[in-house]
Amino acid sequence: MTHDSDQRSTWHGTTIISVRKGDEVVIAGDGQVTMGSCVVKATARKIRVLSGGNALAGFAGSTADALTLFEKLETKMEQFQGQLIRACVELAKDWRTDKYLRRLEAMMAVVDRQTSLILSGNGDVLEPEGGVISIGSGGNYALAAARALMETAVNLSAEKIALKAMNIAADICIYTNKNITLEKLTGVDK
Repeated sequence: MTHDSDQRSTWHGTTIISVRKGDEVVIAGDGQVTMGSCVVKATARKIRVLSGGNALAGFAGSTADALTLFEKLETKMEQFQGQLIRACVELAKDWRTDKYLRRLEAMMAVVDRQTSLILSGNGDVLEPEGGVISIGSGGNYALAAARALMETAVNLSAEKIALKAMNIAADICIYTNKNITLEKLTGVDK
């Protein structure tokens, strides 16, 4: 993982993707953890179910930092009664301004039945278009693959698109493996 301020938005060691299609939204992540150029663990779980099963989140970056952010987001979700956007905006404010939190080096992809967001320590709460979001070192590969599949493989479910996109990213990104964890929410707003 790099510590150069110019490259903080590119985290090495993971790929997270979320695909929203039809009545489902999924979030998937690989299991590889690296330290420098060495694989330390191949079966890490970088996806979490939040807010009693009403939201999902995945992280890229420092594991300890991400776990802290998951806890903070869960607290914000409780505080704002499951309102994902409000909870994420409040977390981003704290993340950017709190002396301790602003040192956390991670990014998060967070979804609920209505919204898909990317959060960063720069104070970003982004809602990309097109039903696909991604983060991590293999994120752009997975994003490109998923967008192409959304247009060309119209019969594939969100789950199958995410899995295919993750496998493509794993074939290209040396920091991504094929030990994929996937969580799904159904009954989403279209």
